[in-house]
Amino acid sequence: MSKGQTDRLSEQQQKSGGPKGIFGENAQIHEVSVTEATDEVFDKLKKAHPLLKFRHRTKIPKKEINDELNKIDSRLGKTLYVKNAKIKPDGGIIEVEDDKGKWRIILVVEAKHQGKDVENIQAGKKVGKNNDQDLMVAGNAIERVHKNINEIRNIMIKENHFPYVVFLQGSNFSTKTLDVLAPDGRCVKIKHDSGEMNRIDRVTAANYSMSINQNHCENIFIKKNGSYMMLQATSIYARCEPWKEEEMIEIMMQVAETSLSILSKQLSEN
Repeated sequence: MSKGQTDRLSEQQQKSGGPKGIFGENAQIHEVSVTEATDEVFDKLKKAHPLLKFRHRTKIPKKEINDELNKIDSRLGKTLYVKNAKIKPDGGIIEVEDDKGKWRIILVVEAKHQGKDVENIQAGKKVGKNNDQDLMVAGNAIERVHKNINEIRNIMIKENHFPYVVFLQGSNFSTKTLDVLAPDGRCVKIKHDSGEMNRIDRVTAANYSMSINQNHCENIFIKKNGSYMMLQATSIYARCEPWKEEEMIEIMMQVAETSLSILSKQLSEN
């Protein structure tokens, strides 16, 4: 990067408030709680559809998931060692009651933060075993998100929609290469296509490597040997910058409304 580009980047950071300006405070991902955003979506749905009955749960027991599987085929849903085992997605689960009194899932939300490289570089903080590196090699903690996704797939195995949304934030989920200015004047490049840094590919198995930052709530069908297979894909939203609450709410509402549209023939709303 040229000195002119470095100066412009420095000026931009100064105008936006330094390290907190361009990429936001590191704590913002926690302050803008996905639970609070989901609560807001829950209220919006009740106001938008006053004739429907909604509920918001924080967890689903593993036994409930197994029971749903077992109803489909007696070979399924048989193994459970811990009776009180459960899953607890970060934002919980929003459901709607259909015209037969059955609760149907219309939104499940997770929010994961991984990678503080931007914040560390802007603060002049070195990382690594000897505290002599600009960048921290990414870990694999994000892979844990697959467990909850698979469990929701299990309980929604008969549905034609899959309203699972994952918000990923941090330098390990950047979709573009970043140039970050350090206090000593150096410009450090964070490559979005580096195997040591990017962890988006660890999550895209959950949406069959389809596009990210897109609503995939409606299931797709693929043809194999003359018959069709149904695929349930997670809607993955990823970027380095923290997600604002209003952004998450807008995306979550889109997914929830897609669910309601797909379920419309089975709901009692007129």
